[in-house]
Amino acid sequence: MKKPKISLKALASNPLPGFAYSRAFFESRVDASLKAAKKLGATDAAAEVSEGCGLSVSVRNGELENVERNRDKSLGVTVYLGKRRGNASTSDFSDAAIAQTVRAAYDIARFTAEDPFASLPAAEDICPVAERERDLDLFHPWAITSAEAAQLALRCEGAALSVDKRITNSEGAAVSAQQSHFFTAHTNGFRGGYASSRHSLSVSPIAGKGRDMQRDGWYSSMRRASDLASPEQIGRYAAERALSRLKSRKIATTECPVLFESPMAAGLLGALVQAVSGGALYRKSSFLLNSLGKPVLSKHLDLFEDPFVMGGKGSSPFDEEGVRVQPRQVVEAGRLQGYFLSSYTARKLGMQTTGNAGGSHNLILRSRQTRADDDLDAMIRKLGTGLLVTELMGQGVNYVTGDYSRGASGFWVENGQIAYPVHEITIAGNMKAMLRGIEAVGADAYNYGAKTVGSILVNRMKLAGS
Repeated sequence: MKKPKISLKALASNPLPGFAYSRAFFESRVDASLKAAKKLGATDAAAEVSEGCGLSVSVRNGELENVERNRDKSLGVTVYLGKRRGNASTSDFSDAAIAQTVRAAYDIARFTAEDPFASLPAAEDICPVAERERDLDLFHPWAITSAEAAQLALRCEGAALSVDKRITNSEGAAVSAQQSHFFTAHTNGFRGGYASSRHSLSVSPIAGKGRDMQRDGWYSSMRRASDLASPEQIGRYAAERALSRLKSRKIATTECPVLFESPMAAGLLGALVQAVSGGALYRKSSFLLNSLGKPVLSKHLDLFEDPFVMGGKGSSPFDEEGVRVQPRQVVEAGRLQGYFLSSYTARKLGMQTTGNAGGSHNLILRSRQTRADDDLDAMIRKLGTGLLVTELMGQGVNYVTGDYSRGASGFWVENGQIAYPVHEITIAGNMKAMLRGIEAVGADAYNYGAKTVGSILVNRMKLAGS
């Protein structure tokens, strides 16, 4: 029997499952905040109230390690006095606390320097009323008990430990069930909010003994618990990854093609987004300044953004400012078609908001050359002789110059076949050249948060080894 969908409208006056507060209550708190701001003399104001709750359970070596329940709530207010802006927040939803918080935001605005670009979104950019309640299938509460979560984690870790005698230890397995909801409004005509959920299951086994010990892990993260991979699948795959890294070697310093496994490839996509986001652009702290309409990726690549993917981790009917969002082609045939801008950063750049206050939505990178059978094995064959990267360490990206240098481990590949695992190496290059030097994208698509991308083959990078 199909479980009925939870209707926000039907339950507007009652808390949704697992929550302490209803949407109607949230609306009353937001309205009280805006009314108080106007009474003090604010020219404009915005308020948001939210609640999050969940359960996290971890086990290690067959024993329960930690059980944590979290419940967080917050009310934030932004007050505008002309072109001066002030922010304040509280976790107390009482009338007295709201009045005090609004007064604090008002006083901050009074003594803040004017910013000619500080204001609410333009009325014409606000998400239309009919689109604010778009159902994107984001809320699936998981009514799991601590004991049930512990059993799932134990099954996951047990599956990893049973794969091979060389799996000698574990850093543990964990289950997390989280959900939240919010409501926001501002004096320029926007009102809206929604509930969402995010659940996960993970494990990190250790293979080997003594000096030849290797750790790896795997996880599954979904909005709906029933969509998570099974504990046994996650455990076995994590163990196989750890075992494959045993007897890792160092390699000599060289220059060669590098294949980023799909979870690592999402990081390259993240660097591109950061470089063409409004904050980096108006501060002139990006290696892709003035790149609109110019090549930023190889010409066989397209990057698509879709806020309306059903159940997507980056899905939303509007951005954090209540601005309209829409599917768009960010990169077409390698050329950048649009930046990632909020109302504020768009004004700073003399442009229009792209509905990206709060970040990018669901991003999908595709190559026009990718075939359906271009799985990881096929990509390794395309690599030929070079490095397959399965783990990266550090944050070594200079977004001003594009210089890239990170610790890495993975596998040395010769003639399209994995030769042996490698570790303690550094890979280096320049992001601008790396993005333009993407030779292929695999069909082994992996979803990492709001980004979906297959493995990425970069034509040449420097490897610093022994």
